[in-house]
Amino acid sequence: MIQNIIFDLGGVLVNWDPIYLYRKIFEDEISAVEFLGNVCTYEWNLEQDRGRTLSEATNIKIREFPEYEAEIRAYYDRWPEMFQGTIDENVQVLRELLDSSQHRVFALTNWSRETFPIAKSLFPFFNEFEGAVVSGEEGLIKPDPEIYKLLLRKYNLIPENSVFIDDRLENVEAARALNIHGIHYQHPVISLREELSGLVF
Repeated sequence: MIQNIIFDLGGVLVNWDPIYLYRKIFEDEISAVEFLGNVCTYEWNLEQDRGRTLSEATNIKIREFPEYEAEIRAYYDRWPEMFQGTIDENVQVLRELLDSSQHRVFALTNWSRETFPIAKSLFPFFNEFEGAVVSGEEGLIKPDPEIYKLLLRKYNLIPENSVFIDDRLENVEAARALNIHGIHYQHPVISLREELSGLVF
């Protein structure tokens, strides 16, 4: 029986993507996509999720691409503009689980320790989980098995009684390797409620 539901946040409960900001900064979509593919990349951002400070990360990129200093500084100066609201149907599922006495609900997220407090102010329901493991606070990032083990230990969870929901397949596969049930959520292709049907509903 599934008792513990573990949510990733970005891409599962909230719409976060740097492209939402850089569409405002660049005149065309191609330029915005190229900037995020070559300058402020996913891999660069992941190091902030691992614990690198925002100021260090920004300075590294400015030294590498001085011609893009203004655009690089915008990444964190205008970071809240990377959100495009919540994934409402999944937040409703979360609400039902939080209200249930039969389930425990947690968050496991790759997130900078400096921006996570901002996210909690933008989305107050981030404060309602029984517990959360944030990569930037731990110096570990998904899909490193150690961050999943940390969550299991910290909250005394049995893997087989837990399900983990994430929008990145490699993170789901890492959970499955530890005997945690995994759901690879893809908005809007996948219905999270349907995926959870039979497991928790």
